[in-house]
Amino acid sequence: IVEREQEIEAFKSQEYWTISANLLTPKQENFTARLTHFQGKKLEKFDIPNSEKADHICKELITQKLNVDAIEKKQTKRHPAPPFITSTLQQEAARKLGFSASRTMQTAQKLYEGITIAGETTGLITYMRTDSIQLAQEAITEARSFLKKAYGENYVPSSPRQFKNKAKNAQEAHEAIRPTQLSRRPQEVAAYLDDSQLKLYELIWKRTLASQMESALFDQVTVDIINPNKETVFRATGSTQVFDGFLRLYQEGVDEGSEAEEGESILPVMNQGDALKTKSIDPFQHFTQPPPRFTEASLVKKLEELGIGRPSTYAPLIQVLQDRDYVKLEKRQFIPEDRGRLV
Repeated sequence: IVEREQEIEAFKSQEYWTISANLLTPKQENFTARLTHFQGKKLEKFDIPNSEKADHICKELITQKLNVDAIEKKQTKRHPAPPFITSTLQQEAARKLGFSASRTMQTAQKLYEGITIAGETTGLITYMRTDSIQLAQEAITEARSFLKKAYGENYVPSSPRQFKNKAKNAQEAHEAIRPTQLSRRPQEVAAYLDDSQLKLYELIWKRTLASQMESALFDQVTVDIINPNKETVFRATGSTQVFDGFLRLYQEGVDEGSEAEEGESILPVMNQGDALKTKSIDPFQHFTQPPPRFTEASLVKKLEELGIGRPSTYAPLIQVLQDRDYVKLEKRQFIPEDRGRLV
């Protein structure tokens, strides 16, 4: 945490510019494309360092005739994430529910030890300290038959999904964290659980089922646009979802500060050789950002990557740092205190 703070303090922001064209197809449909090559040279991130250079390029481009050069279409698949292990459960609960690592573990402990349902104590999830992403065979069978009933055959892959563990010193004595009975929907147990327990149970239930669902399918289109001498190249990317697959049930959270994917927009239909009309050429100013401070989610992820601690120790470790005033948590980010820096 201190090292990250030092990186942030030493960081010098750098200005850079990108240029986009606002274009019209022959059918008068609007879309934008980004400049990738200028005067026959591929543009690197810092090649347009200031507004003077950006304006100069824009002036030169506005008069150029542009045509569609190449259209590439491909189908891409997005696969579901594996079921939860201790660290991923702590990360997702932090991102999606705003839970601290210790709150996640305390809540999971209660769900594991058992909740009184209809006069009987029932454990709702499997053991919550585990590195294994494997599911027991009966859980996979139950998940597949549940999904077929709930969503239909096309949401279930032809053979069960198997996941490989990336973590180094993984101890796989237990299976992944999953509901003890997948047919037990969150709304059926809602009456017996408090707010935290219900939210966490629902997160585990959805993630487990999604891990055995069919991949999501996207049509991805990339259009290259050039001027007559081919020295200027603009590129537009877009994608459309063809089949939602596992996304119907569950979408993985992302950490703050991670880059959003390009190409989420939908492009109009175009053909090779189409002449395009330029409505405007627009410069955009950007500044490089320092690395973000750690959140509970990104810190657990980093500890796991570095092989520091074990699934059972992430939560107490993070707690001790705060109890001893080494770090403080502000707006869900860790900031080192003076004492922490000295240590």
